[in-house]
Amino acid sequence: MQKFPPVKEQIEIIKRGTADIIPEEELVGKLENSVKSNKPLNIKLGCDPTRPDLHLGHSVVLRKLAQFQQLGHQAILIVGDFTAMIGDPSGRNATRPPLTFEESQRNAQSYWEQASKILDKEKTRIVNNSKWLSKMNFEDVIKLASKFTVARMLERDDFFKRYKNGIPISVHEFLYPLAQAMDSVAIESDVELGGTDQTFNLLVGRDIQREYGQEPQVILTMPLLIGTDGTEKMSKSYDNYIGINDSPQNIFGKTLSIPDELIYPYFELTTDLSLDELKEIKENLDNQSVNPRDLKRKLAKKLVAMYHSEKAAEEAEKEFDKIFIKKGVPDNIPEFKLSGAEKEINIIDLIMKVNFAPSRGEARRLILQGGVSIDGNKISNIKENIVIDKEKILKVGKRKFIKLMLE
Repeated sequence: MQKFPPVKEQIEIIKRGTADIIPEEELVGKLENSVKSNKPLNIKLGCDPTRPDLHLGHSVVLRKLAQFQQLGHQAILIVGDFTAMIGDPSGRNATRPPLTFEESQRNAQSYWEQASKILDKEKTRIVNNSKWLSKMNFEDVIKLASKFTVARMLERDDFFKRYKNGIPISVHEFLYPLAQAMDSVAIESDVELGGTDQTFNLLVGRDIQREYGQEPQVILTMPLLIGTDGTEKMSKSYDNYIGINDSPQNIFGKTLSIPDELIYPYFELTTDLSLDELKEIKENLDNQSVNPRDLKRKLAKKLVAMYHSEKAAEEAEKEFDKIFIKKGVPDNIPEFKLSGAEKEINIIDLIMKVNFAPSRGEARRLILQGGVSIDGNKISNIKENIVIDKEKILKVGKRKFIKLMLE
Protein backbone atom coordinates (compact mmCIF):
# COMPACT_ATOMS: atom_id res chain seq x y z
CA MET A 1 0.00 0.00 0.00
CA GLN A 2 1.36 3.42 -1.05
CA LYS A 3 2.17 5.76 1.82
CA PHE A 4 2.77 9.42 1.04
CA PRO A 5 4.69 11.87 3.27
CA PRO A 6 2.55 14.56 4.96
CA VAL A 7 1.44 17.32 2.59
CA LYS A 8 3.49 19.96 4.42
CA GLU A 9 6.63 17.89 3.98
CA GLN A 10 5.86 17.29 0.30
CA ILE A 11 5.31 21.00 -0.35
CA GLU A 12 8.63 21.86 1.32
CA ILE A 13 10.49 19.47 -1.00
CA ILE A 14 8.52 20.45 -4.12
CA LYS A 15 9.11 24.19 -3.59
CA ARG A 16 12.88 23.80 -3.35
CA GLY A 17 14.45 25.76 -6.22
CA THR A 18 11.05 26.28 -7.89
CA ALA A 19 10.45 29.51 -9.83
CA ASP A 20 6.64 29.44 -9.77
CA ILE A 21 3.67 27.25 -8.86
CA ILE A 22 0.42 28.25 -10.60
CA PRO A 23 -1.72 28.17 -8.52
CA GLU A 24 -0.08 26.90 -5.34
CA GLU A 25 -3.37 26.42 -3.47
CA GLU A 26 -4.53 23.99 -6.15
CA LEU A 27 -1.35 21.96 -5.74
CA VAL A 28 -1.97 21.74 -1.99
CA GLY A 29 -5.53 20.56 -2.69
CA LYS A 30 -4.35 17.94 -5.17
CA LEU A 31 -1.77 16.64 -2.69
CA GLU A 32 -4.36 16.48 0.10
CA ASN A 33 -6.73 14.49 -2.13
CA SER A 34 -3.84 12.24 -3.14
CA VAL A 35 -3.04 11.43 0.49
CA LYS A 36 -6.73 10.86 1.35
CA SER A 37 -7.40 8.60 -1.64
CA ASN A 38 -3.95 7.00 -1.51
CA LYS A 39 -3.62 7.70 -5.23
CA PRO A 40 -0.49 9.20 -6.82
CA LEU A 41 -0.69 12.35 -8.93
CA ASN A 42 0.21 12.25 -12.62
CA ILE A 43 3.31 14.45 -12.95
CA LYS A 44 4.04 15.37 -16.56
CA LEU A 45 7.26 16.49 -18.19
CA GLY A 46 7.36 16.89 -21.93
CA CYS A 47 10.61 16.76 -23.85
CA ASP A 48 11.09 17.36 -27.55
CA PRO A 49 14.13 15.32 -28.63
CA THR A 50 15.51 18.11 -30.82
CA ARG A 51 19.07 17.21 -29.78
CA PRO A 52 20.52 13.84 -28.79
CA ASP A 53 22.43 15.06 -25.73
CA LEU A 54 21.48 16.51 -22.34
CA HIS A 55 23.29 18.95 -20.07
CA LEU A 56 22.87 20.18 -16.49
CA GLY A 57 20.32 22.74 -17.67
CA HIS A 58 18.03 19.89 -18.71
CA SER A 59 18.72 18.11 -15.42
CA VAL A 60 17.07 20.89 -13.37
CA VAL A 61 13.51 19.99 -14.39
CA LEU A 62 14.32 16.25 -14.62
CA ARG A 63 15.48 16.34 -11.00
CA LYS A 64 12.21 18.00 -9.97
CA LEU A 65 10.32 15.20 -11.70
CA ALA A 66 12.51 12.72 -9.80
CA GLN A 67 11.58 14.45 -6.51
CA PHE A 68 7.88 13.94 -7.23
CA GLN A 69 8.71 10.34 -8.07
CA GLN A 70 10.50 9.87 -4.74
CA LEU A 71 7.44 11.29 -2.97
CA GLY A 72 5.39 8.45 -4.46
CA HIS A 73 3.80 10.16 -7.46
CA GLN A 74 3.67 8.89 -11.05
CA ALA A 75 6.39 10.45 -13.20
CA ILE A 76 5.30 10.61 -16.85
CA LEU A 77 7.88 11.56 -19.44
CA ILE A 78 6.19 12.63 -22.68
CA VAL A 79 8.62 12.18 -25.54
CA GLY A 80 7.58 14.69 -28.19
CA ASP A 81 8.44 12.59 -31.21
CA PHE A 82 5.44 14.14 -32.98
CA THR A 83 5.75 17.73 -31.70
CA ALA A 84 9.47 17.73 -32.58
CA MET A 85 8.31 17.67 -36.17
CA ILE A 86 6.56 21.01 -35.53
CA GLY A 87 9.41 22.62 -33.60
CA ASP A 88 8.84 24.43 -30.29
CA PRO A 89 8.88 28.20 -31.02
CA SER A 90 9.40 29.12 -27.32
CA GLY A 91 12.04 31.81 -26.95
CA ARG A 92 12.69 31.84 -30.69
CA ASN A 93 12.88 34.88 -32.95
CA ALA A 94 12.52 32.70 -36.03
CA THR A 95 10.75 29.52 -37.06
CA ARG A 96 12.54 26.48 -35.62
CA PRO A 97 13.49 23.95 -38.31
CA PRO A 98 11.44 20.77 -37.79
CA LEU A 99 12.96 17.30 -37.43
CA THR A 100 12.07 14.23 -39.42
CA PHE A 101 10.23 11.49 -37.54
CA GLU A 102 13.34 9.25 -37.79
CA GLU A 103 15.59 11.97 -36.32
CA SER A 104 13.22 12.54 -33.41
CA GLN A 105 13.09 8.77 -32.72
CA ARG A 106 16.89 8.49 -32.62
CA ASN A 107 17.23 11.52 -30.37
CA ALA A 108 14.45 10.25 -28.08
CA GLN A 109 16.35 7.02 -27.42
CA SER A 110 19.51 8.95 -26.54
CA TYR A 111 17.48 11.35 -24.36
CA TRP A 112 16.03 8.54 -22.29
CA GLU A 113 19.39 6.80 -21.85
CA GLN A 114 20.70 9.99 -20.26
CA ALA A 115 17.52 10.93 -18.36
CA SER A 116 17.55 7.50 -16.71
CA LYS A 117 20.65 8.63 -14.80
CA ILE A 118 18.25 10.90 -12.89
CA LEU A 119 14.87 9.14 -13.00
CA ASP A 120 13.96 5.69 -11.66
CA LYS A 121 13.77 3.52 -14.78
CA GLU A 122 11.30 1.07 -13.27
CA LYS A 123 8.87 3.72 -12.02
CA THR A 124 8.88 6.17 -14.94
CA ARG A 125 6.11 5.98 -17.50
CA ILE A 126 7.44 6.97 -20.92
CA VAL A 127 4.99 7.78 -23.70
CA ASN A 128 5.54 9.10 -27.24
CA ASN A 129 2.98 11.77 -28.10
CA SER A 130 2.69 10.40 -31.63
CA LYS A 131 0.52 7.75 -29.95
CA TRP A 132 -2.42 10.18 -29.88
CA LEU A 133 -1.40 13.17 -32.00
CA SER A 134 -0.75 11.13 -35.15
CA LYS A 135 -4.30 9.75 -34.90
CA MET A 136 -5.95 13.18 -35.01
CA ASN A 137 -7.56 13.93 -38.37
CA PHE A 138 -8.07 17.39 -39.88
CA GLU A 139 -11.52 17.69 -38.31
CA ASP A 140 -10.00 17.01 -34.88
CA VAL A 141 -7.35 19.68 -35.45
CA ILE A 142 -9.97 22.25 -36.51
CA LYS A 143 -12.04 21.53 -33.38
CA LEU A 144 -8.95 21.87 -31.20
CA ALA A 145 -7.88 25.12 -32.89
CA SER A 146 -11.39 26.57 -32.34
CA LYS A 147 -10.86 26.40 -28.59
CA PHE A 148 -8.10 29.07 -28.56
CA THR A 149 -7.94 32.55 -30.09
CA VAL A 150 -5.24 34.26 -32.13
CA ALA A 151 -5.36 37.17 -29.66
CA ARG A 152 -4.43 34.77 -26.85
CA MET A 153 -1.59 33.33 -28.93
CA LEU A 154 -0.21 36.81 -29.52
CA GLU A 155 -0.07 37.37 -25.76
CA ARG A 156 2.94 35.10 -25.84
CA ASP A 157 6.05 37.27 -25.69
CA ASP A 158 8.04 35.70 -28.53
CA PHE A 159 5.03 35.63 -30.87
CA PHE A 160 4.17 39.24 -30.00
CA LYS A 161 7.71 40.46 -30.69
CA ARG A 162 7.91 38.63 -34.01
CA TYR A 163 4.48 39.94 -35.07
CA LYS A 164 5.36 43.50 -34.04
CA ASN A 165 8.71 43.39 -35.88
CA GLY A 166 7.26 41.87 -39.03
CA ILE A 167 9.12 38.58 -38.55
CA PRO A 168 7.13 35.70 -40.10
CA ILE A 169 5.15 33.32 -37.88
CA SER A 170 4.02 30.12 -39.56
CA VAL A 171 0.49 28.96 -38.74
CA HIS A 172 1.82 25.54 -37.67
CA GLU A 173 3.72 27.26 -34.82
CA PHE A 174 0.37 28.26 -33.29
CA LEU A 175 -0.47 24.56 -33.20
CA TYR A 176 2.52 23.69 -31.01
CA PRO A 177 1.06 24.90 -27.66
CA LEU A 178 -2.23 23.20 -28.56
CA ALA A 179 -0.48 19.92 -29.36
CA GLN A 180 1.41 20.12 -26.05
CA ALA A 181 -1.90 20.78 -24.30
CA MET A 182 -3.39 17.65 -25.88
CA ASP A 183 -0.58 15.69 -24.23
CA SER A 184 -1.95 16.86 -20.87
CA VAL A 185 -5.47 15.80 -21.89
CA ALA A 186 -4.26 12.40 -23.10
CA ILE A 187 -2.54 11.46 -19.82
CA GLU A 188 -4.90 13.44 -17.53
CA SER A 189 -2.00 15.44 -16.12
CA ASP A 190 -2.29 16.75 -12.54
CA VAL A 191 0.96 18.73 -12.55
CA GLU A 192 3.08 19.78 -15.51
CA LEU A 193 6.73 20.77 -15.12
CA GLY A 194 8.83 23.00 -17.35
CA GLY A 195 11.33 25.84 -17.50
CA THR A 196 10.20 29.42 -17.03
CA ASP A 197 10.35 29.83 -20.82
CA GLN A 198 7.55 27.25 -21.09
CA THR A 199 5.01 29.08 -18.88
CA PHE A 200 2.68 30.08 -21.75
CA ASN A 201 2.57 26.56 -23.22
CA LEU A 202 1.87 25.02 -19.83
CA LEU A 203 -0.96 27.45 -19.14
CA VAL A 204 -2.55 26.58 -22.49
CA GLY A 205 -2.66 23.03 -21.17
CA ARG A 206 -4.85 24.19 -18.27
CA ASP A 207 -7.28 25.90 -20.66
CA ILE A 208 -7.55 22.94 -23.03
CA GLN A 209 -8.04 20.46 -20.18
CA ARG A 210 -11.03 22.52 -19.03
CA GLU A 211 -12.40 22.46 -22.58
CA TYR A 212 -12.22 18.66 -22.49
CA GLY A 213 -13.93 18.44 -19.10
CA GLN A 214 -10.84 17.70 -17.02
CA GLU A 215 -9.61 19.29 -13.81
CA PRO A 216 -6.81 21.65 -14.94
CA GLN A 217 -3.21 20.79 -14.19
CA VAL A 218 -1.06 22.82 -11.82
CA ILE A 219 1.94 24.49 -13.45
CA LEU A 220 5.38 24.22 -11.82
CA THR A 221 8.24 26.08 -13.48
CA MET A 222 11.95 25.85 -12.76
CA PRO A 223 14.58 28.56 -13.34
CA LEU A 224 16.73 28.36 -16.47
CA LEU A 225 20.26 27.37 -15.43
CA ILE A 226 22.89 29.95 -16.39
CA GLY A 227 25.82 28.42 -18.24
CA THR A 228 29.48 28.33 -17.26
CA ASP A 229 30.04 31.76 -18.86
CA GLY A 230 27.81 33.31 -16.20
CA THR A 231 25.78 35.19 -18.82
CA GLU A 232 23.57 33.09 -21.10
CA LYS A 233 21.34 30.15 -20.24
CA MET A 234 23.17 26.84 -20.50
CA SER A 235 23.20 25.69 -24.11
CA LYS A 236 25.41 23.77 -26.53
CA SER A 237 24.89 26.68 -28.93
CA TYR A 238 26.71 29.00 -26.52
CA ASP A 239 29.35 26.36 -25.66
CA ASN A 240 28.72 27.08 -21.96
CA TYR A 241 27.34 23.69 -20.98
CA ILE A 242 28.27 20.76 -18.73
CA GLY A 243 27.00 17.60 -20.38
CA ILE A 244 25.44 14.76 -18.42
CA ASN A 245 27.56 12.41 -20.56
CA ASP A 246 30.73 14.52 -20.30
CA SER A 247 33.84 12.76 -19.01
CA PRO A 248 34.61 13.07 -15.27
CA GLN A 249 37.56 15.33 -16.16
CA ASN A 250 35.38 17.66 -18.24
CA ILE A 251 32.61 17.86 -15.64
CA PHE A 252 35.18 18.64 -12.95
CA GLY A 253 37.11 21.20 -14.99
CA LYS A 254 34.05 22.98 -16.40
CA THR A 255 32.46 23.22 -12.94
CA LEU A 256 35.57 24.89 -11.53
CA SER A 257 35.30 27.49 -14.30
CA ILE A 258 31.88 28.85 -13.24
CA PRO A 259 31.68 32.35 -11.73
CA ASP A 260 31.42 32.50 -7.94
CA GLU A 261 27.85 33.86 -8.07
CA LEU A 262 26.66 30.60 -9.65
CA ILE A 263 27.97 28.35 -6.88
CA TYR A 264 24.79 28.38 -4.79
CA PRO A 265 22.31 28.11 -7.71
CA TYR A 266 24.25 25.12 -9.04
CA PHE A 267 24.21 23.40 -5.65
CA GLU A 268 20.49 24.11 -5.28
CA LEU A 269 19.34 23.21 -8.78
CA THR A 270 21.70 20.44 -9.89
CA THR A 271 22.46 18.42 -6.72
CA ASP A 272 20.53 16.56 -4.05
CA LEU A 273 22.04 18.39 -1.05
CA SER A 274 19.63 18.68 1.87
CA LEU A 275 18.17 22.02 2.93
CA ASP A 276 20.53 22.06 5.94
CA GLU A 277 23.52 21.42 3.66
CA LEU A 278 22.38 24.20 1.32
CA LYS A 279 22.12 26.54 4.29
CA GLU A 280 25.72 25.68 5.18
CA ILE A 281 26.85 26.40 1.60
CA LYS A 282 25.17 29.81 1.76
CA GLU A 283 26.82 30.58 5.11
CA ASN A 284 30.23 29.57 3.73
CA LEU A 285 29.74 31.85 0.72
CA ASP A 286 29.05 34.74 3.10
CA ASN A 287 32.15 33.86 5.15
CA GLN A 288 35.15 35.72 3.72
CA SER A 289 37.57 33.24 5.28
CA VAL A 290 36.18 30.47 3.02
CA ASN A 291 37.68 30.37 -0.47
CA PRO A 292 34.92 29.98 -3.12
CA ARG A 293 37.29 27.70 -5.03
CA ASP A 294 36.95 25.09 -2.28
CA LEU A 295 33.16 25.15 -2.64
CA LYS A 296 33.50 24.74 -6.41
CA ARG A 297 35.67 21.68 -5.80
CA LYS A 298 32.98 20.22 -3.57
CA LEU A 299 30.36 20.94 -6.25
CA ALA A 300 32.55 19.48 -9.00
CA LYS A 301 33.18 16.26 -7.06
CA LYS A 302 29.48 15.98 -6.25
CA LEU A 303 28.48 16.29 -9.92
CA VAL A 304 31.08 13.79 -11.11
CA ALA A 305 29.97 11.32 -8.42
CA MET A 306 26.31 11.76 -9.45
CA TYR A 307 26.90 11.01 -13.13
CA HIS A 308 29.88 8.65 -12.82
CA SER A 309 31.10 7.47 -9.39
CA GLU A 310 32.83 8.55 -6.17
CA LYS A 311 36.04 6.95 -7.45
CA ALA A 312 35.80 8.88 -10.72
CA ALA A 313 35.34 12.11 -8.73
CA GLU A 314 38.52 11.47 -6.72
CA GLU A 315 40.48 10.65 -9.88
CA ALA A 316 39.12 13.72 -11.72
CA GLU A 317 40.28 15.96 -8.87
CA LYS A 318 43.77 14.40 -8.87
CA GLU A 319 43.99 14.75 -12.65
CA PHE A 320 42.89 18.39 -12.47
CA ASP A 321 45.52 19.19 -9.82
CA LYS A 322 48.20 17.44 -11.84
CA ILE A 323 47.42 19.41 -14.99
CA PHE A 324 46.49 22.84 -13.66
CA ILE A 325 48.31 23.14 -10.35
CA LYS A 326 51.40 20.98 -10.90
CA LYS A 327 51.35 21.79 -14.64
CA GLY A 328 51.65 18.13 -15.55
CA VAL A 329 50.23 15.98 -18.34
CA PRO A 330 47.27 13.59 -17.94
CA ASP A 331 48.14 9.92 -17.42
CA ASN A 332 45.99 8.73 -20.30
CA ILE A 333 45.99 10.85 -23.42
CA PRO A 334 45.17 9.78 -26.97
CA GLU A 335 47.87 9.20 -29.55
CA PHE A 336 47.96 10.56 -33.09
CA LYS A 337 50.24 9.17 -35.78
CA LEU A 338 51.47 11.40 -38.59
CA SER A 339 52.87 10.14 -41.88
CA GLY A 340 56.55 10.54 -42.72
CA ALA A 341 55.61 13.32 -45.14
CA GLU A 342 54.18 15.25 -42.19
CA LYS A 343 57.36 15.12 -40.12
CA GLU A 344 57.45 18.91 -40.38
CA ILE A 345 54.03 20.55 -40.23
CA ASN A 346 52.67 24.06 -39.71
CA ILE A 347 51.14 24.54 -36.25
CA ILE A 348 47.74 25.59 -37.63
CA ASP A 349 47.66 22.61 -39.97
CA LEU A 350 48.57 20.37 -37.03
CA ILE A 351 45.76 21.71 -34.83
CA MET A 352 43.26 21.19 -37.64
CA LYS A 353 44.60 17.70 -38.40
CA VAL A 354 43.97 16.50 -34.83
CA ASN A 355 40.54 18.23 -34.76
CA PHE A 356 41.39 20.53 -31.86
CA ALA A 357 39.75 23.59 -33.47
CA PRO A 358 36.60 23.97 -35.60
CA SER A 359 38.29 26.35 -38.05
CA ARG A 360 41.67 27.77 -39.03
CA GLY A 361 40.56 31.13 -37.66
CA GLU A 362 39.87 29.59 -34.26
CA ALA A 363 43.24 27.77 -34.35
CA ARG A 364 44.96 31.08 -35.11
CA ARG A 365 43.13 32.78 -32.23
CA LEU A 366 44.15 30.04 -29.78
CA ILE A 367 47.81 30.40 -30.78
CA LEU A 368 47.80 34.19 -30.51
CA GLN A 369 46.13 34.02 -27.09
CA GLY A 370 48.83 31.69 -25.76
CA GLY A 371 46.61 28.62 -25.59
CA VAL A 372 48.85 26.28 -27.60
CA SER A 373 52.02 24.52 -26.49
CA ILE A 374 54.30 21.66 -27.53
CA ASP A 375 55.94 19.74 -24.67
CA GLY A 376 55.06 22.61 -22.33
CA ASN A 377 56.58 25.31 -24.55
CA LYS A 378 54.09 27.91 -25.76
CA ILE A 379 53.75 28.47 -29.49
CA SER A 380 53.07 32.12 -30.35
CA ASN A 381 53.97 32.24 -34.07
CA ILE A 382 51.12 31.12 -36.35
CA LYS A 383 53.69 30.36 -39.10
CA GLU A 384 55.84 28.09 -36.94
CA ASN A 385 56.52 24.60 -38.25
CA ILE A 386 56.62 21.73 -35.76
CA VAL A 387 59.18 18.97 -36.36
CA ILE A 388 57.99 15.57 -35.15
CA ASP A 389 61.39 13.95 -34.62
CA LYS A 390 60.24 12.17 -31.45
CA GLU A 391 57.06 11.76 -29.40
CA LYS A 392 55.66 15.19 -28.55
CA ILE A 393 52.68 16.39 -26.51
CA LEU A 394 50.43 19.00 -28.10
CA LYS A 395 48.21 20.96 -25.72
CA VAL A 396 45.43 23.22 -27.03
CA GLY A 397 43.29 25.23 -24.62
CA LYS A 398 43.00 24.08 -21.03
CA ARG A 399 42.05 20.45 -21.41
CA LYS A 400 42.97 19.14 -24.86
CA PHE A 401 46.10 16.98 -24.98
CA ILE A 402 47.37 14.61 -27.66
CA LYS A 403 50.56 12.60 -28.08
CA LEU A 404 52.12 13.05 -31.53
CA MET A 405 54.33 10.46 -33.23
CA LEU A 406 55.32 9.30 -36.69
CA GLU A 407 53.89 6.15 -38.23
